[in-house]
Amino acid sequence: MTSHATTGYEARQRFAENVARKAGALALDYFLRRETLVIETKKDPQDVVSIADRAVETLIREQIAEAYPKDGVLGEEYGMAESSSGFTWVIDPIDGTSPFVNGMPTWCVSIALLHQGEPVVGVIAAPCQDELYSAAHGLGARLNGTPLRIDGSRTIRNAVTGVGANHHVPPRRVADFVEALLTQGGTFIRNGSGALMLAYVAAGRLVGYYEPYMHAWDCLAGYCLVREAGGWFLPFPVEGERLTKGAPVLAAGPGAIEDLRTLAHL
Repeated sequence: MTSHATTGYEARQRFAENVARKAGALALDYFLRRETLVIETKKDPQDVVSIADRAVETLIREQIAEAYPKDGVLGEEYGMAESSSGFTWVIDPIDGTSPFVNGMPTWCVSIALLHQGEPVVGVIAAPCQDELYSAAHGLGARLNGTPLRIDGSRTIRNAVTGVGANHHVPPRRVADFVEALLTQGGTFIRNGSGALMLAYVAAGRLVGYYEPYMHAWDCLAGYCLVREAGGWFLPFPVEGERLTKGAPVLAAGPGAIEDLRTLAHL
């Protein structure tokens, strides 16, 4: 990587951190008065969206358009705006809308940047915990400014694995993974936000995270964090229209990679 590219990533990383703080503050304001929000359901009654999701994504898009007008943007609520710069921002304004609208703190704002097919910046703000996770390609990962490095001695048997589920795949697929994980001596949690659980992998709170179907806006920021903290992730298809489709997601620390790939059949 050239120093010019690194400088480009670093500048965009600082920008993403600032935007994530603003977006997180707006989302938190909505969270604290969530009883007043209009809640809608998508195709799946468990998949909800609120005015907060749309307002936060609008804020992020406006900030990007002002600072980097040639960059592309893919967001959960408003879709794709094509890039003419080679950079594409991939954003989830509130990952974990279900916990959000039900008064649980396990939600976050997720902002990733793609360049040459790789997530080169990943920033996740968790306002309820006052936590900001941030990483850029070749520059490491940090939590509130403190460097993150995954402990390779942690495995599925002495640490906790995060698991996600949704109605895009048959329930049996998740159930089989959980059964196999428990049979191998592991244990798991699900907190309702895949992006936040990926950040927890980077922070060493979880040894890995698996979800059989996720979208790019849910996982790419977390993937950048995991990689820069010394972990591994299953590549996400980012070519053309595939970027807007779902795919399996798996990320892990060094001590859990092979076990989790085996259990997930990946």
